[in-house]
Amino acid sequence: MKAAFADTVYWVAMARPNDPWQQAARTARARLGSAQLTTTEEVLTEFLAAMSAGGPKIRRQAVKMVRAILAAPDVEVIPQSHESFLKGLDMYEQRPDKAYSLTDCISMNAMRAAELPDALTNDRHFQEEGFNALMMTG
Repeated sequence: MKAAFADTVYWVAMARPNDPWQQAARTARARLGSAQLTTTEEVLTEFLAAMSAGGPKIRRQAVKMVRAILAAPDVEVIPQSHESFLKGLDMYEQRPDKAYSLTDCISMNAMRAAELPDALTNDRHFQEEGFNALMMTG
């Protein structure tokens, strides 16, 4: 079965009405078919942070979506750990010339560990590390 990593921008695009990346996210997901998705608790934390200023209705929808992701049989959510934090911090430190966020570093480490070359993202940082960013346009 095909598998891919789901980055924050994918979840935001799927949740936020009229998000500019929504069509790219839907198209990329459709191309994957019935693929297993993997994400991390750090990505879900970043997703909730991105949705937090949307007001009570958006916040409730974001919580509902995260609970659905956690319960979905076709989504593996990798839990946060002190070890994943430290490995992400190491990568962050080793790339001083990059603008990678700590969450990006943790995500890329998780992708490498799971041998996932594809990410539902538009983030060029993933391409810089040799992954396929499936939501790139143009």
